Amino acid sequence: MRATRRRTVRIAVHSAKQRPTPQQPVDLGVDDLASRLRFSFDSGHIWLGESRMLLLHGAALTALRKELIDSLGVDRARGMLLRIGYASGARDARWARTLYPAASDTELLGIGPALHMLEGVVRCTPDRMELDIEHGKFHGEFTWHASFEADAHVQLFGQSTEPVCWMQLGYASGYSSALMGCFIHYRETQCAAAGAPCCRITGRPAHEWPDAEAELRYFQPDPVTDHILALQDRLQSLRYAIDHDLHTDDLVGASPGFKQAASLLKRAAHSQVTVLLQGETGVGKELFARALHNVSPRAAQPFVAINCAALPEALIESELFGVEKGAFTGAQQSRAGRFERAAGGTLFLDEVGELSASAQSKLLRALQEGEVERIGDTRTRKVDVRVVAATNVDLEQAVQERRFRKDLFYRLNIYPVTIPPLRERKEDIALLARRFLDKCSARHDKKVSGISDEALHALQGYDWPGNVRELENVIERGVILAQPGGAIELGDLFPSITSDLTKKRQLTGLARDGSVRAHDEHTVGAFLDHVLRHGVGLDGVEGLLLDAALARSGGNVASAARLLGMTRPQFAYRLKRHGREGG
Repeated sequence: MRATRRRTVRIAVHSAKQRPTPQQPVDLGVDDLASRLRFSFDSGHIWLGESRMLLLHGAALTALRKELIDSLGVDRARGMLLRIGYASGARDARWARTLYPAASDTELLGIGPALHMLEGVVRCTPDRMELDIEHGKFHGEFTWHASFEADAHVQLFGQSTEPVCWMQLGYASGYSSALMGCFIHYRETQCAAAGAPCCRITGRPAHEWPDAEAELRYFQPDPVTDHILALQDRLQSLRYAIDHDLHTDDLVGASPGFKQAASLLKRAAHSQVTVLLQGETGVGKELFARALHNVSPRAAQPFVAINCAALPEALIESELFGVEKGAFTGAQQSRAGRFERAAGGTLFLDEVGELSASAQSKLLRALQEGEVERIGDTRTRKVDVRVVAATNVDLEQAVQERRFRKDLFYRLNIYPVTIPPLRERKEDIALLARRFLDKCSARHDKKVSGISDEALHALQGYDWPGNVRELENVIERGVILAQPGGAIELGDLFPSITSDLTKKRQLTGLARDGSVRAHDEHTVGAFLDHVLRHGVGLDGVEGLLLDAALARSGGNVASAARLLGMTRPQFAYRLKRHGREGG
């Protein structure tokens, strides 16, 4: 008999996934959840699966509750806390499905109360549960002991005349609703803050409550709050237009390096000065050039771009300056070059350092005299074009090596702007990632709820040798691999990111007795080395895993099976095959 007693709940369930007998015990999984909790002291993160968690002082949430009630009044504060709880519960239900893909509906339902207990919010005891997801039937009754919300409210305002566990109630509703696929409304029938020995809640589908309209209105956004948020958005838009009018759909940022580059371009927008954009490949030089064009007086005229490195040397001059009919074999008609097509607007010359000596000479004349001469023509044509050049090579060094004209360099380098690489713009990664998420979701016609906390942490910790272009490609990959309606997880990103971020990451977790234990993920490699070196064999490894899972779960077979991603019967079969017994 184990020293640690485990609470089990007998639940009568009729579920599409599992139809156990009314006497089958369902493990709430608190130990299993605790085993997935990780503390990363070196980076200052706490992880539960791929979700970032926080340890907050209870006093902080108590102060927030008081602030909301004092500022908005009890009625509006109740609605806001209820909706916050609902959103949290709905997210946890989706997260639970991802973390436990093999779990039954009943087991998934038990994770919600287990999370609340793990977080220290309340100790939850299921009293009655009838669940039939296939037919939309749900009836649940729960008892709450040591409710944080009830204690906080009494501490702030004394004993209440009505139930006050609003955020917890919203959480229960959000979690059950997301699991069932229909709205489940909970009502707190007794509350410790109102003098009861404990709190009790009852949940049923909303349409089964004949008098629930007055309570259901709390789940609707507050029009006053919406109005305040709309005013804030409008104010932000005005600030955005005044201070950051170089932003475009794909050009967003908040880092000092981004702001400096944007500020320099903004100052040059209303002049005719030639701008030289410098930076590594993939930093978004063309996006900056387009943004400069869009805020300049030339915005209504063409923006023409050409990659000087992408065209053969024999064609680059004809592409830039045009060609007259009969100038060479194959020139069957006259054609305007990019300079003429960009008349009145902006010409963007990407990779300008790759131009041939002849093209450099003609470009210098075009910049100095404002005129071009087509190949095979003797006439010159005046052009009114604003030139923005870009390069990822050191033009000064190219001048010293006689690969680039000195006079052209001085002409282009009148107004240089350096765009820093993405690894120096960490503050911009989350903004760009969310922008690319929206863009790629629309492109692939796939709804993705967002990016998991750990995946975003990985993106921000990666060095991005391919810069913004690589980030967009990674996000597109994540959109394709993510589950429909789910979030992009760490495993959906490029393997190089995952391996770089998890390599030798020092983490700590919780032991069953609640103490913090340390472990190092690189020990997996050491374990594999040991297995191969000593010839343990597959059966031996399986036996070690079975023993470790049982030890981690305190001898509970169902919990141990979940740790290894298998069903209880599968786990029990393997135990029997190895001559082991489980509780």
